Amino acid sequence: MAALPHRYPMLLVDRVERIIPDVSITATKAVTINEGFFQGHFPDRPIMPGVLIVEALAQAAGVLAVESLGLAGSGKLVYFMAIDGAKFRQPVEPGVLLTLEVEFVQKRATVCKFAGRALVDGKLAAEANFTAMIADPPAA
Repeated sequence: MAALPHRYPMLLVDRVERIIPDVSITATKAVTINEGFFQGHFPDRPIMPGVLIVEALAQAAGVLAVESLGLAGSGKLVYFMAIDGAKFRQPVEPGVLLTLEVEFVQKRATVCKFAGRALVDGKLAAEANFTAMIADPPAA
């Protein structure tokens, strides 16, 4: 929580399992039936929305970026700039641990590119490449 500004209900990284600064991160999201989006997506067949899987990958990337660039606790925000090649391979249902694997593709001071994979029980559930910008928060 120290590395991300997100809070419930939008905090989608529960635990960082492993981080190799400047290289990669492995994190976990425990997907529970208590998630608010399951009430409407879909009531008879609850499935985690794909956009939230990509958001979870982006949050893991945000932790990797701020830790690697020495910005943890600085108040800097990580903003999506682009999402490319997003593919969804299997539904993510309540009761699973979603493993988030993200690696740097390119790292600069303010713009970083990442490749991410979300897995359930070692099987690929989703993947995407994305670009993010590191910036100051908007003025109050």
